[in-house]
Amino acid sequence: MANIQTLFPILNSDQPRIGPLARAADAAPLDSTGCLTEYRPLESRSILNKTVSRRGLPFTHAINPYRGCEFACRYCYARYTHEFLEKTPEEFENKIYYKQNAAWLLAQELARLKPGTEIALGTATDPYQPLERRQRVTRSILEVFARTRGFALGIITKSAMITRDLELLQEVGRRHKLTVHITVTTMDEKLARTLEPRAPRPDLRISTLARLRSAGIRAGVLCSPLMPGITDARSSISAVAQAASSAGASFFAAGALFLKPCSLPTFFQFVQDNFPAQLPAYERRYSASAFVSPEYRARVAAVVESVCREFKLGRRYEEMPSASDAPSPRVELQPWLPFAS
Repeated sequence: MANIQTLFPILNSDQPRIGPLARAADAAPLDSTGCLTEYRPLESRSILNKTVSRRGLPFTHAINPYRGCEFACRYCYARYTHEFLEKTPEEFENKIYYKQNAAWLLAQELARLKPGTEIALGTATDPYQPLERRQRVTRSILEVFARTRGFALGIITKSAMITRDLELLQEVGRRHKLTVHITVTTMDEKLARTLEPRAPRPDLRISTLARLRSAGIRAGVLCSPLMPGITDARSSISAVAQAASSAGASFFAAGALFLKPCSLPTFFQFVQDNFPAQLPAYERRYSASAFVSPEYRARVAAVVESVCREFKLGRRYEEMPSASDAPSPRVELQPWLPFAS
């Protein structure tokens, strides 16, 4: 069985040291509830975080307007972030915190960044999860970008709610290098509902992609994560790629499952319930590392390359002077591709 000890052993000590973030979370008043979920405001000193990772991330800064994510994706690697709040990984999907004064903080922090800085919005939690309808934290962040210029902004989401901000995104796209990534793990609606219980259906995500492209916004599909024996078959990848192509996707990319220790119990339970024959292989594959092997990555990379040539889908990071340019029939497959939970 894989080692599923916490990433932060200090939290398991006899006399845990409670950090300021955990104290702030405990002191946060209950704002509202819904669908067995609690929503609370969280005081923040910063909204723009410098990324520190060994995964070769293509961006240097990240913005996550929320802590926790209501979509409850079984594979989500970001569950570990609730350990900073001294909450359990299971509470990641039913105790959601929204960051206060996000727009004001961002305006101050962007003023200190160099032009061309690459920023990702929604790397750990979906910026358009249900709470955004009322709190509009993500929209306030986009309004700041609409008053600045010169950055490279990538947005990652599974939500159709992003179309609410189409006009704002168009303005952001005129001022910055903007790319929207729509995560579509599978076109199998039944599997998607089990795997991503509260996320929008795959067909709604594809419709969202089509609307973004019609509005002139550079947008494509992340077919992530590719899960061995579950979503990594050529037929599954092809179904997503074909849908992406029909919606006019600017690019198509895929990344193998990245499984942090805190996510193992939730994901392994999903596998046990739905793909029991696969469980021993998953236990072996992820017992020593959160990453799949280089050999596995090479195999699925070849499949993804072939699928992208078939459907004439472009690369995620190639230079494109405008969102309407025809894409090149290539794709990048990286083990670090982020996906919204």
